[in-house]
Amino acid sequence: MVNEIDRKIIAYLQYDGRMPYTTIASQLNITETTVRRRVKKLIERGKLQIVAVVKPKDLGLDEAAMIGISVKANRITAVADEIARLPEVTYLFQAAGEFDLYAEVYCRDREHFVTFLNDQLQQIPDIERTHSIFILKMHKLSYHWGESDPPTAGHRIAPLSE
Repeated sequence: MVNEIDRKIIAYLQYDGRMPYTTIASQLNITETTVRRRVKKLIERGKLQIVAVVKPKDLGLDEAAMIGISVKANRITAVADEIARLPEVTYLFQAAGEFDLYAEVYCRDREHFVTFLNDQLQQIPDIERTHSIFILKMHKLSYHWGESDPPTAGHRIAPLSE
C-alpha cells in the first residue's frame, strides 16, 4: 500500500513519467530529494514502473483480441503462468464467470493471430477451450488510475496537508 505522499507523486508521474522531480516537489510543497527518494523506493519495492506507452497500431500490431480461456479445475495458476510468458499477451487476469482467464493479445495481422492461437495458446496443457473477441476499434487506452484529470497549470493536485 502507498501513502498519501506517494499517491500524489504517482498521480503526476502517471501523466508525465519524465516530469522533473523539482516540478513535482514544488507542486506538493516538499523537497526534490523527498520526491527522488520516494520514487526510488516505489520502484525498488515493485509498486511503480515508469515506462513508455505507445499505441499498438503504431508498432504494426494491427490485430487485437480479448480471449476468454476455460481451464481444468485447480490448474488456473499454472496455466496463467504459462500464458503470461507469451509475448503477444499484454494483459491477463483471472475472472469469475463463463471463463477462468481473459487475455488481451496484440498480433501483427490475422495470420499471426491464428498462428498464436493454434500453435501457442491452445497447445498449453489444461486449457479446455478458448473464445476470441476481436477488438475492432479502440476508443480509449489509458493507464491513469486515481486522479481523473491530468495535473496542469490550471489543475494542481492538492498539496500535502501539513
